[in-house]
Amino acid sequence: MKIIVMGGTGLVGSQVVKILKAAGHEAVPHSQSTGVDLLSGQGLPQALAGADAVVNLTNSPTFDEASLAFFQTTMDNLLEAARREGVGHAVILSIVGADQVPDLDYYRAKVLQEDILKAGPIPYSIVRATQFFEFMDAVLSWSADEETVRLPATLLQPIASADVAQAVAEVAAGSPLRGTRDIAGPDVFPLDELGRITLAVRGDRRSVTTDDSAGMFAAVPDDAIIAKDGARIAPTHYRDWLTA
Repeated sequence: MKIIVMGGTGLVGSQVVKILKAAGHEAVPHSQSTGVDLLSGQGLPQALAGADAVVNLTNSPTFDEASLAFFQTTMDNLLEAARREGVGHAVILSIVGADQVPDLDYYRAKVLQEDILKAGPIPYSIVRATQFFEFMDAVLSWSADEETVRLPATLLQPIASADVAQAVAEVAAGSPLRGTRDIAGPDVFPLDELGRITLAVRGDRRSVTTDDSAGMFAAVPDDAIIAKDGARIAPTHYRDWLTA
């Protein structure tokens, strides 16, 4: 199969391309660096020519309200170009429980992206993943100073980006799901505990204070963004990944 990976040079995209190539597919990464701009549509017809499937892993540059316009425009441009070029399968990566957190602009934007894909002209698949292991440093930085990291006790079920890439590649090379597949890591942690584990393994002497008003995840209710029944559970444990 010829599979185009938009955002194919990023954290997940580069791994998806590698996995697909190893499986014998023609996987082609595209991004602004290759002359393809989803916001303007520049380069899209040429990039999608002859493609069997397209995977969209591009991300909004911001997590605020502007992310809604980003996903609206980029999905409209991608689906129209894919329709014209006869692409038979469109795949996006979204977030487990995104529809349960309407107070977060970025999560609402991801739901909008899903809805545009579902209503579009191309047979589709949606892979929803929980939060990536690799993003923990950023999460810790949102509400930290030199001595303390403040984190809510929000429940997370983080996953390695390598496991996400494997799931996305599997879906991209298969028949359209015409639905959603949820994937998550094997362990559930309160975010404040996850912070303590991370700092301890890295020898960081800062303390973690539980603060249910701190950071973006403070807006997440109960168990909204952990996996529910039917989700695929990835093999990599966070503690093993941290110490690898």
